[in-house]
Amino acid sequence: MPIVIRSVWSHNLESEFDLINSLINYYPYVSMDTEFPGVVFRANCQVFHHQNPNECYNLLKLNVDALKLIQVGLTLTDFRGNLPEFGNNKYIWEFNFKDFDPSRDQHASESIDLLKRQGIDFEKNLNEGIRTVKFAEMMTSSGLVFNENVRWVSFHSGYDFGYLVKALTGRVLPDELSGFVEVMKLLFGENVYDVKHIMRYCEGLYGGLDRVAKSLEVERVVGKSHQAGSDSLLTWHVFEKIKERCVGGPEKYAGVLYGLEVV
Repeated sequence: MPIVIRSVWSHNLESEFDLINSLINYYPYVSMDTEFPGVVFRANCQVFHHQNPNECYNLLKLNVDALKLIQVGLTLTDFRGNLPEFGNNKYIWEFNFKDFDPSRDQHASESIDLLKRQGIDFEKNLNEGIRTVKFAEMMTSSGLVFNENVRWVSFHSGYDFGYLVKALTGRVLPDELSGFVEVMKLLFGENVYDVKHIMRYCEGLYGGLDRVAKSLEVERVVGKSHQAGSDSLLTWHVFEKIKERCVGGPEKYAGVLYGLEVV
C-alpha cells in the first residue's frame, strides 16, 4: 500500500490536526523530524558528543533562540508499527512554516541551499505556510503533548525538540539544561527515544540517519532526505530495526537526547 505525505499548510492546518487528534490514541508512537536554517553559532570543538552537555545545550539555545522553524515531519504508528490508513493509502505528515524568510532572517547559507536542492519551496512557504504560533496552539490541544501514552521517536534530536519547545512555550529556551529537561518532560513525557543515543548501545552503528539506514538495509520509502516528513518515516524504520539490537532494549535509554545527557 503506497505511503503518501500529507502536506500541511495554513489552509488545512486545523483539519489535519483534527485528524491527528482522532488517531493519536490508536497510533501513539510519534516519530518526528524538523528542518531549520542550519546553525549560525558554532563551537570551537565540532565533535558534539565530546563536549560537556551543558556547553552543548548553551550552543543549541543560542541557535534555536535566533532561528526559525521551516518544517516539522510526523509519522504516527501503532504498537505494531502500522501507519494510519485511509482508502488505498497510508499517510504521514509534513508541516510547512511561513515565519522564516531567507531574504531577511538569519540562516546558514549552505543549509538553505541544501534544502532548496531537496525541494523545499521557500516562496510557497511564505505565501501559504503556517504561522508557528498557530501551529503551537493546535498542537497543544491535539493529544500529541501532555499525553503520557505517547512515545516520541527521533534522531539526534536536541535541536528538533528545542524548536518544538520554543514554539509550544512561545518564548526562548530555558537558560539551563536542567530547565529544558523539565519542560521536555512536561510536554513530551518520559517516553522519548533518540535513536542516535540508543545507537551507542548497538554494536557497529555510527553516523547520520542516512548512513545508519544504509548499514541496516533500511530504504527510504517516500520523499527525499532533508524533508521532514520523509526523514520522520525513515527514523521510525531505523528505530524498528535497532530496538532489538541495543543492550537492554530501548526503554532503558528513554528520556535522553543525544549530546544532552544529564548525569
